[in-house]
Amino acid sequence: MQILLTNDDGIYAPGLAAMYGELRELGEVYVVAPATEQSGVGHAITYLTPLIVKEVWENDQRWGWAVEGSPADCVRIAIAELCPQRPQLVVSGINSGLNAGINVLYSGTVAAAIEGAFFGITSVAVSLEFNEHARFDKAAAVARALIAQILEHSTLGPQLYNINIPTVALTGNPEVRAVPMDVTHYGDRFERRVDPWGRPYYWATGEPPPRLGQQQTDLTALKQGVITVTPLDYNMTKNAVLAEMQGWNFRLGATQTAADGGQSDPKTIAARRPLLRRPQKSGTE
Repeated sequence: MQILLTNDDGIYAPGLAAMYGELRELGEVYVVAPATEQSGVGHAITYLTPLIVKEVWENDQRWGWAVEGSPADCVRIAIAELCPQRPQLVVSGINSGLNAGINVLYSGTVAAAIEGAFFGITSVAVSLEFNEHARFDKAAAVARALIAQILEHSTLGPQLYNINIPTVALTGNPEVRAVPMDVTHYGDRFERRVDPWGRPYYWATGEPPPRLGQQQTDLTALKQGVITVTPLDYNMTKNAVLAEMQGWNFRLGATQTAADGGQSDPKTIAARRPLLRRPQKSGTE
């Protein structure tokens, strides 16, 4: 099996190395990861500047490719140019910090897995609860066991999965649950500070999630010390609302033009647009 391994913490991250060691039990692993940390970049891609790719070597063996871009960039360039053949599995992680709840939408780790799913490849994002002394080796063994079980269910076809591992689940006999992603909104607070030059700036406070409800989600399960596996989908169409909207009678065209007296006509707008003038310099500049 050909496996593409990436992350958003960068090619030298310990979680990436730990995941590589375990995935070799499942197949041939190709590492293509960002040259620097890309946490929180979401599904950003690079298209206005070239992607710089550099081979990274460890002793006399190639470790992988470092890409001056986002996690999604890494998957795109890997599949198109770097992997000798199309991978059958894409794994992103292990991320240092959980990617659950609405953080899934901001995560570069999850975005890399989504990019793999775009190509019709089974893709898995793996994250471990942040800890300064994180046991990525144990988390990688857990993740590899879960990924192997995911691959056993090949009748489902290529799918996208998000695995989160709480620290407490690395000891004893942890429980694993398939749960939905929590969509509770939080994390909108900032602390206002002033720099040495008197300029204000703002720092996201990173407050914990709000009190959780009774419905079982990834956030509630993780709080209970449970390892979570969530199937994701990148199709963001809200089908129930779409069905209702398809019965609407949208109207535009001549009616709109007549209503505003022709003010929206491009020639009319251009005629009213003021000329932009370069500001005059003062004598003191």
